[in-house]
Amino acid sequence: MTSPKETIDELLVGAEAATEAGNYDEAERLAQKAIDAYPTQPLLRREGIQESDSPASSSIPSGEGRDGILSRALYILGNVALLRCNYSTALDRLSAAQAASEVRGDKEGMAKAMNGIGNVYLRLSDYPNALVYYQKSLAINKELGSKSGIAKNLGSCGNVYQFSSDYPKALLYYQKAVAFYEELGSKEDIARNLNNCGNVYLELSDYTNALMYYHKSLAIHEELGGKEGIAKNLGNCGNVYLDLSDSDKAFVYLQRSMALFEELGNKEGIALNLGNIGNMYWDLSDVTKALEYYQKALSIFEELGSKPGIANNLGNIGNVYQNLSDFPKALEYNFKALAINEELGRKSRIAANLGNIGYVYQDLSDYTKALEYYHKALAINEELSRKIGIANNLGNIGLVYYLLSDYSKALEFFQNAQAIFDELGNQYGKAGSLANIGMTYAKSDYVGYDATKAEEYLLKAMVMNEEIGAKQYLSVVHKSLADLYENEKRWEEAHEHFKKYHELNEEVHSQEAKKQAELMEQRRQAAEREKQIEIERTRATAERRILDNILPEEITQRLIKGENPIADHFDFVSVLFMDIVDFTPLASSITAQQLVHLLNAIFSAADAVMRECGLEKIKTIGDAYMAVAGAPTPCEDHAHRTANAALTLLDVMQNLVVTFPDNYGDRSWIESIPEIQVRIGVHCGPAAAGVVGENKFLYDLWGDAVNTASRMESHGEPGKIHVSEEFMRATSLSSPTSPLSLSFIDRGKLDIKGKGIMNTYFLEKADNS
Repeated sequence: MTSPKETIDELLVGAEAATEAGNYDEAERLAQKAIDAYPTQPLLRREGIQESDSPASSSIPSGEGRDGILSRALYILGNVALLRCNYSTALDRLSAAQAASEVRGDKEGMAKAMNGIGNVYLRLSDYPNALVYYQKSLAINKELGSKSGIAKNLGSCGNVYQFSSDYPKALLYYQKAVAFYEELGSKEDIARNLNNCGNVYLELSDYTNALMYYHKSLAIHEELGGKEGIAKNLGNCGNVYLDLSDSDKAFVYLQRSMALFEELGNKEGIALNLGNIGNMYWDLSDVTKALEYYQKALSIFEELGSKPGIANNLGNIGNVYQNLSDFPKALEYNFKALAINEELGRKSRIAANLGNIGYVYQDLSDYTKALEYYHKALAINEELSRKIGIANNLGNIGLVYYLLSDYSKALEFFQNAQAIFDELGNQYGKAGSLANIGMTYAKSDYVGYDATKAEEYLLKAMVMNEEIGAKQYLSVVHKSLADLYENEKRWEEAHEHFKKYHELNEEVHSQEAKKQAELMEQRRQAAEREKQIEIERTRATAERRILDNILPEEITQRLIKGENPIADHFDFVSVLFMDIVDFTPLASSITAQQLVHLLNAIFSAADAVMRECGLEKIKTIGDAYMAVAGAPTPCEDHAHRTANAALTLLDVMQNLVVTFPDNYGDRSWIESIPEIQVRIGVHCGPAAAGVVGENKFLYDLWGDAVNTASRMESHGEPGKIHVSEEFMRATSLSSPTSPLSLSFIDRGKLDIKGKGIMNTYFLEKADNS
């Protein structure tokens, strides 16, 4: 006899597996069933758990107990709600799980629930509360000596610090987590935290280290076959190449990432890639396409309620409108992005938004506001020690003062920017700063006008621009030198540099035309690649549809996520076999087309019964049909489901009418054969199940339950349901209050091949008249 504890354990294990497989409806159903399994339930409240005084609780088996079952089930329900982005429900359920664990002094359960609550606050971008719960969970796990719990908490704290722009602490916590996971040998977790380290380095514009960590993580995910991890790393590598202005490499990585996320149905991943592809089109100066992709990404992030994603794409759309000189819309979108990022406390993003707003005001010649926003951005970048951001902000502030003819201040900011560019080894930044300083000293209305210094800086800028091949900026330097020498009445040198300026200017414009042609070709290639993505997306969807028709949905999800091998043990399942009586002589008397049409009609009717009654079709072999209840998703009412299915199936087959099209040939054989009948056999017991094959997948079932059910069918009679004594007993245990009335007709003892003497029965509907 199955104890309540054992039954509920099966439900919770099944719910956990369903959550992992992404089958959230089934996970919620099983977890709720576990909660409902006890005759007396505790009252669920947001602030905690109120215990019932019923003596029924004393009948619960020792060990985990009612509160333990409740805390596990509530944690599953809370985790599912979080994955569905139902944050309020997630907080309710996880808080209740924490309370249930506290009632029984289950510290491990408390730590798990607290970490879950931290995850909810992290999704809500409530970083202070997220950190509080992660640290509470960490303290308990340290007390318990749970290395896996400590590692998870360290990684979670790293997430908080990264999103809060505290990059040194983020790296510290991620690297600590990696060390624990390496000790535990948990490769998937190592890969996830390496990826997070890469994210931090990307934020810091340290592209070498970012790529190094992403590729380390990618290699592990590819070894494990985890498609979601592969997709994330590919997308992140694409982002690095976007920042490095290598759009070809970026698109290859983003294309592969997008295809995997679409195969997985991961909306957040799809939206991230849409935004990244928008960035690629922005780099290609195709602002129309960029806007299209940003808006698609924004729409999905709004559907998901993802504030960081919404903010990023609002800011990107604002930049597009600035490029189109639609300054009111540019400000509108940038201010919306700024408001969200301020709410979330994303400091590096706030600095970017402020800098973009300053740039809009500069274009509007509102230099006061431009300076205000540039200074705000500068203050944040200084707080974060983001040197490239600091240098760019200083240069932009210097340009505003230059435009205001405040050359002393302009010079101060240009020189400060130059010092940082020197430190970073950024050649473009250094060349630009040298030119700006030289042009400032060359202004004749500047009180500090110094032709010697102007010449010195401009000549340095000229050499550096020649070295890096920046001809457009080089032409500007030559023009500044020509103006300087003319002002100093050095006519020959002025003429020489003006001539070089004129030659370079023409060359630049000629090269600009060539660049435009190349740009058009890049756009064409991008369009071709996009077309290929659509083809691959359509193919992946079609393949997924075919796979869902071959395998149970839960198994398909596990295969897609890279689980291999899939091999499960089930303590209790009910197996049903159906066979067509006298099929061999029938098959020899009709055409192949007629035979396939007949079998398709019979098996399609059987498929509909299995779906209605909650069984999983396993396979057909010739005229035999096999189905199971209790796998791949365990269920305590497997016997009741199978009894209902068998009775319904027998009734459907006895009343099935099969018609044949006129073009299927002679149908006179129909008159000469008796009415088609079936035999059905059923047994229950343990079984193993899994996926076999590499090119043609098959989900199959093995074990005594399968063999005995087949024997029940072969030893049965036409128009009858032949069942074992074990199955008869299981129907009363699994659903004692079922509205389905069953009758079992004793056949006596039979010698069953491979089993020996067995008591067997015919199953019928009870006559309640």
